[in-house]
Amino acid sequence: MQEMTPDEYKALLIETPRTGKLATVRENGRPHVVPIWYDLAGDAPVLVFTTWHKSVKAANMRRDPRVSICVDDENPPFAFVLIEGTASLEANAEDLQYWTTRIAGRYMGAELAETYGRRNAVEGELLVRVMPGRVIAQKGIAD
Repeated sequence: MQEMTPDEYKALLIETPRTGKLATVRENGRPHVVPIWYDLAGDAPVLVFTTWHKSVKAANMRRDPRVSICVDDENPPFAFVLIEGTASLEANAEDLQYWTTRIAGRYMGAELAETYGRRNAVEGELLVRVMPGRVIAQKGIAD
């Protein structure tokens, strides 16, 4: 197993659309893990996704913004990126449709990006940005 460089882990996060596994903490302390579609912003990289304002993950992040997100390459020799960070939630974000369209394009393709972007850029949808505090990125797990 080897540590990835920042360029390598950014490539794993962005080059192939993989679901992220978002972990938040419920009020009773129990973990809550769900798959998310995401994209990256900036060099940090800030991980961006959306969620419905009444979702469990939204409630958890409002109460405790600490999150972990794991993205893995399921093909041998296997790799993963674990981002531990702080989530900020924004209602009525000016750039919500930009992000919903961009994220939809990654996962559904360019031909469906606008349709899914409009569908997901509705009142009640929150834009979430995760500022990484710590990144653990390993490759060659099976080597």
